[in-house]
Amino acid sequence: MARREPRTRNRTVITPEGVALPFVLAARGARAAALLLDLAMIGAAMIVTSLTLIWIAGGLGIKMADIEADVPKARALQAIVIVWIIAMFLFRNAWFLFFELGPRGATPGKRITGIRVAARGTERLTTEAVIARNIVRDIELFMPIVFIGGAVASGSDTDLAGWAGAIWFAIFVLFPFFNHDALRCGDVIAGTWVVEAPRRKLGEALSVSAPTAATDQAYTFTAQELAVYGEFELQTLERILREGQGPAMDEVADAISRKIGRPYPYRAERVFLESYYLQLRAQLEQGLRLGRRKADKYAA
Repeated sequence: MARREPRTRNRTVITPEGVALPFVLAARGARAAALLLDLAMIGAAMIVTSLTLIWIAGGLGIKMADIEADVPKARALQAIVIVWIIAMFLFRNAWFLFFELGPRGATPGKRITGIRVAARGTERLTTEAVIARNIVRDIELFMPIVFIGGAVASGSDTDLAGWAGAIWFAIFVLFPFFNHDALRCGDVIAGTWVVEAPRRKLGEALSVSAPTAATDQAYTFTAQELAVYGEFELQTLERILREGQGPAMDEVADAISRKIGRPYPYRAERVFLESYYLQLRAQLEQGLRLGRRKADKYAA
């Protein structure tokens, strides 16, 4: 469940365990800058790929005139053209999907501007949500190009198509200004929002308050107790420990305690959480080295 604080970009999500997780919505300017950066990178990648394929064709002595001839060069040229078409399709359609489905939930442009995609509910960002928001992005950005291209191809009035494209584009560009969460249409349909993702160093942030040897020995968890959570929960626990808010730590410690069946003494929440955090991170890192990855508590 998401809770909004009026006239701010602060939002709070209540997890099924009853833990309040605060978020800060990304500014509209940051989202626009991230999109422009991504489009610039996509354009640059398309240009570099095209020039590389042209260079390869030139090195093989292939010319466009060969495509009409029934010679090996014609087949080679056709293969290069097919590779180019596939590459352009992937750059246009798979760029946002590939990066937003990653563990950071952010494209290179979003990483540069310090933002990421997140689910508005209590669950993790799903593949279906990312696909939905990116399908709508195609409608938002590329439909005006279809208007103009169709008019040019059919010999129709390009001025009318240009105005139609401009109006269509303006509707979707202005949509985030008419809702409090700065959601674009893709976010509304997919159930997502874009939030700030400040860069922090994990090890340095938590090493200062790591448990001592004496207290750490009292909270040695078994592999089965650590296996109930994954990377997503580790990141949530990391954020709770960094912020150091007493009520939030109490709620998280109680949730973990109930989940694994391990009680802890009164006023020992932080030591309990730090011990669990350090051992969970060590187990997940060991699993990664062995080729096993546990994304969240729902993963096998």
